[in-house]
Amino acid sequence: MAEFTGQRGKRQEDGGLGSVLDLLLANARLVLGVSGAAVLAIATLAVKRLIDRATSPRDEGDPKAEQKSLEESWQDLALIKATPKLPKKQRREDLSEPLLSPARPPVPGEAREPRVCSAPPETPQVEFSPPRCLTLQEKLLSHYSSRLAVPEVQASLAPQLARSICAQLQNFLQIKCPELPFGSLFLSGPLLDGLGALAANHVHLMLPVVLDAALWSLIPGEDTVVRNPQYWMIKRTDLEYFPRGRSPWDRFIVGRYLSSNALNETLHKMLVASINWPAIGSLLGSVIHPVVASQELKLEVKHDQVELSIALFPVVEMEDKVLLAAPPEGLVENLWLESFYRAEVSKLKELDAGDAGARQCCLRILNGVCKSHPALHKLSGSPLTHVVLHLSATSSDWAEESLADRFQQVLEELVGYLEKGVLPSYFNHKINLFCELLEEEIDEMGFTLYRAVSEPELLLKEK
Repeated sequence: MAEFTGQRGKRQEDGGLGSVLDLLLANARLVLGVSGAAVLAIATLAVKRLIDRATSPRDEGDPKAEQKSLEESWQDLALIKATPKLPKKQRREDLSEPLLSPARPPVPGEAREPRVCSAPPETPQVEFSPPRCLTLQEKLLSHYSSRLAVPEVQASLAPQLARSICAQLQNFLQIKCPELPFGSLFLSGPLLDGLGALAANHVHLMLPVVLDAALWSLIPGEDTVVRNPQYWMIKRTDLEYFPRGRSPWDRFIVGRYLSSNALNETLHKMLVASINWPAIGSLLGSVIHPVVASQELKLEVKHDQVELSIALFPVVEMEDKVLLAAPPEGLVENLWLESFYRAEVSKLKELDAGDAGARQCCLRILNGVCKSHPALHKLSGSPLTHVVLHLSATSSDWAEESLADRFQQVLEELVGYLEKGVLPSYFNHKINLFCELLEEEIDEMGFTLYRAVSEPELLLKEK
C-alpha cells in the first residue's frame, strides 16, 4: 500500500512537471517563434528523459539494463550539447512586456498601427567572386608601372652624381694631358634616355677624341682583318708629308693605325694610379674606386642612396660614324666598334612622336625581361631595338592599345631571326648583330622564346 502510494505520488509529481513543461513550450512558441521553440523543445525533452531515468527504479544486477541506461545517458548528454544557442537578436527586446497580451478591442476613430512581423535576421553570406583573369595587355602595363619604374631618388641623384664625377675627370685630363685634344665629356645610356633602365645603376661616360680629318681616314670593316662590317680602323694618312708627331694622337699609333687598346691602356693607368679618387669621393659624399681587373674603363661608386657603375668610352666621330674604343676580345688591338645607340634613340623617339606610339614602352619592357632572364640577357639593348625598328617598317599600329599584339609580334620576329642566326642591323644590313653569339646561346634563346610566343606571361614572372 505504501509502495503504491509512493508511486502514485511520484506520478502526480511527474504529471505536474509535464504540465509545466507543456505550458512552457506553448508560450515559447509565441515568444521565440517556431525555430526557437523547436530548439527549446529538444533541450527540454533531453532534460525530462534524464529526470525520468534518474527517478525510475533501476534493475540491480542486470548488466544489459545498466549498459542500455548508460548508452541512453550519453545520447541525451550529446543531445543537450548539440542543441544550438538562441541568437540574441531573437529574444524579446523588452522583457517588461507580458508573454501573452490580451487583445484590446479597437477604439472607434483610432487608426490601427500595422503589425510588423520582423523576420529573424539571416546570416550574411559572403560571396566569393572568382579572381578576374588579367589580359596580356593589363599584365604588360602592370609590369611596366610596378617593376620598371626607377625610384625617384635614384633617378634624380644618379645623373647628378655622374655629372659631378664627369666634371672632376674633365678637369684632371685638362691638367694631366693638355696636349691631347679631348672634347667635353658627356653622359649617355639607358638611364638618361629611358629605354632600358631597371635601376639607376649604369651610366656611360663618353670621352670624345678629336681628330684632324686631314691626317686620319676610316677603313671599312669589310677590309679589316676580322671581316666584320661593324668594326672599323682609323688610319694615319700622308706620313710622307705630315710625319709622326704632327698629330698629338700619333703616340697611340700601332702599324699606322690609331690603336683603341693603346688609348684604353693609357686611360686605365690614369684612372687607377693618377687620380685621387678618395678625395673626390669625400667631396661628393661617396666612395669611388676604379675597377682594376677589368679591361674596360670602369668606376664603381657607392653612395648612401645609390650605387653606380660608370663605364668610360673614348669615342671618335668621323664621316657620320660614331666609333667606340671597344675592340673585340682577342689579339686584334686596332679596331673601333661602330655604335648606333644615338641613331637608335633618335629614330625611336621620332617614330613615337609621329603616331603617338608605344615603341619605347614596348622596348623598355623587353629590355627589362631579357636583362633579368639568365638565358636572354645578351639580347637586351641594341638587338631588341633593331627588332622593334624592323617591325615598325611593316606594322603601323603602335598605339598603346596594341601593346600586347606588338609585344607578342616582337617575340615571333626574334624567334625567326634566331632560327636563321642572323639579325641584320636596321642602319646597315651587312651587319649581323648575332655574329658574336655562340651557337649554344642562340639555341637556348630560341627555345626560351619559342615557348614564350604561345604563353608570353612566362617572361613576366619573377625570376
